[in-house]
Amino acid sequence: MSPLPELNLNLGMTNNSGSSFYGGNGEEGVIVRTDSGLKKHTLTITISDQEAGSVSLKIGEKEIEVPTYKLTLTDDKTEETEAYQVTRDTLGFVKSKTKKSFLSFFGFKRFDKTSFLYDTIAFEPQVEDIEKFNISRHRKLSHDFLTYELERDGQKVMLYAGDINEFAKSEHINQYFIIVDKDGGKSFIGDILFREQFLKLTPKVELHLIKRKKVPKDFEYDDKGKIKKVMYI
Repeated sequence: MSPLPELNLNLGMTNNSGSSFYGGNGEEGVIVRTDSGLKKHTLTITISDQEAGSVSLKIGEKEIEVPTYKLTLTDDKTEETEAYQVTRDTLGFVKSKTKKSFLSFFGFKRFDKTSFLYDTIAFEPQVEDIEKFNISRHRKLSHDFLTYELERDGQKVMLYAGDINEFAKSEHINQYFIIVDKDGGKSFIGDILFREQFLKLTPKVELHLIKRKKVPKDFEYDDKGKIKKVMYI
């Protein structure tokens, strides 16, 4: 991580003797140090259409493999960009089906193959190839997780960073994105907090969502939770 640039500090002064910042003896005291450039300081979270890997998530009673996509966090003040991964599919179990082997007739069930079907409702840009959301004011932070929420046409969506094993979808949330890093979301959370604490303010946070060229509709899994087949819209 490259060093942060020096801030253009402006000093506010007062010669009001009634002020708690008054220095006495007619001299002016310092009120506050600010950087006018920070007023437009923006962190941009970009969820791309580029597949990056996969992560195992427990959905219902089964742990399954879910594709991840590249996510970047860009700081327009420092011109730094950090890369993470994120899920884009909110899956729900539909049904299971078992393909019996010819030995099943003789009572040998171990060779039967069971697959599991999950559907997903995609949250994608509606008109353009990229859609932008201001998510600064809809944030929740604890020691273990960080969430942002956004809404469009009644759809409520959560962006979650934290331990994926502790993630639980709230009832009012329709869909979610889960940020994945090697430290259970703590790298992303630390990245956000470092910038806020150093700059002593909460910057504007924008989410940029890039439309996927192929949008999944259904996922078929084997009995080990591995993807067998993906059906697209």
